[in-house]
Amino acid sequence: MRHNKKFNHLGRKSSHRKAMLANMACSLLLHKRITTTVAKAKALRMYVEPLITKSKEDSTHNRRTVFSYLKSKTAVTELFREVSVKVADRPGGYTRILKTGNRLGDNAEMCIIELVDYNEAMLAAKDAKPAAKSRRRRKKSTDAAVEAPKTDESAE
Repeated sequence: MRHNKKFNHLGRKSSHRKAMLANMACSLLLHKRITTTVAKAKALRMYVEPLITKSKEDSTHNRRTVFSYLKSKTAVTELFREVSVKVADRPGGYTRILKTGNRLGDNAEMCIIELVDYNEAMLAAKDAKPAAKSRRRRKKSTDAAVEAPKTDESAE
């Protein structure tokens, strides 16, 4: 029975799962978006969002705590220098999961997981105001009646 076992084990032993999530988190922080399966993306979201929250306060203790999870100096540096500055005013929800369909080989459900503040296309679309929509209108029947005699006068 699985009583009180809340997270997805992903069919792996704990050491393999921890190593895989650490590698995926480093890749996500360095590249800002990665492609993976939906199950792994949901597990990664639970893994990386508390680390991003810790990075908002730059202290030696927080850096060492995050390093114990990520095990990569470059990823920790990137997180504390650039990512934490961009997400400073965001109260949570630092990642976005976009489903992309099924993988050809094994039909696994695939997705893209990305950092929310780094998707330039969505940010540009959000900042740009939509153009005023023009409506097509029929000419009023009175306009057509007024124009008809004018054409008769011009013909005379």
